[in-house]
Amino acid sequence: MNDPARSVPRAAPRLAAVLVGVVALFLLDLALGSARVPLAEVIRALLGESTRPEWSAIVLHFRLPRALTALLAGAALATAGLLMQTLFRNPLAGPYVLGVSAGASLGVALVVLGVGAGSAGLLTGFAVGEQVAAVTAAAVGAGAALGLVLLASRRVSVLTLLVLGLLFGYAAGALVTVLLHFAVAERVRAYVVWTFGSFGGVPWRELTVLAPVLGLGLVLAATLAKPLDALLLGGAQARALGVAVERVRWLTLVATALLAGSVTAFCGPVGFVGVAVPHLARGLFRTTHHRVLLPATAGLGALVALAADLLAQLPGHDAVLPLNAVTALLGAPVVAAVVLRRRVDGAF
Repeated sequence: MNDPARSVPRAAPRLAAVLVGVVALFLLDLALGSARVPLAEVIRALLGESTRPEWSAIVLHFRLPRALTALLAGAALATAGLLMQTLFRNPLAGPYVLGVSAGASLGVALVVLGVGAGSAGLLTGFAVGEQVAAVTAAAVGAGAALGLVLLASRRVSVLTLLVLGLLFGYAAGALVTVLLHFAVAERVRAYVVWTFGSFGGVPWRELTVLAPVLGLGLVLAATLAKPLDALLLGGAQARALGVAVERVRWLTLVATALLAGSVTAFCGPVGFVGVAVPHLARGLFRTTHHRVLLPATAGLGALVALAADLLAQLPGHDAVLPLNAVTALLGAPVVAAVVLRRRVDGAF
């Protein structure tokens, strides 16, 4: 392994390039959409100097919250995926292997599919009250999954924890299927739309809750950079180096649950970003040191999420593509390349 102290300076130009890319895509996400806003007007709106009130309203009230959500959610999911791939030492592990997404989905399904017939708002999608209820239910479901994972983490191995997470996901999926079977068509549609994922359903009011939680998860992940490097060597070697493996594992699970659970609660189960982006970071930065990988992965995650959001908006058209369809088209080739490369190398 290379010296970690030398990895950061060497990676600085590439990290700067990623930052420039994030800023450029962020501004494009604000400028492009069903109605194009000139880039100069976007900057004036951000500075509070816009001469066109209608453009200022589009940028500040609709596109800016969506772009900020995409930036934060992309960074969070990518970081959570890196944490899980390191913890489980599995290149195909993602932020949802703990069953947190399944718990959130079950919570939303219980609200959307299990409500009484008088909840007319859900018959045409999420009204304001129902959206708050759905977010709350998703957060509760993700929290319950986190509690089960943390309880199990004290008594079982990492591999067993992975299997338990998958089993919990299957069980939650089965319950959702039962609810879908007995629900009316309009409620099924509302739930299916939620599963598509979206960065556009988080207004300023909810963003003030989401941003601090994701910030806490990202800071917690950053503090684990050095012990995560040791975990790559295996549990026994990490203990020999003085790493409190159980404590690091517990904190890693908490950080992942905060990041993945919060994004799922507010944006739906956004796929592929958490699995694919860590591999992009390793390929571009050619290092295994988390002092470099964590900021690189977060930056690339933000960049990919902004690109996916921009493509989903179909600039120049009124239609909007499902976000998960775009992330799958972007992420599937990366995951396929990883699988094929490891198969050639004899890893599978």
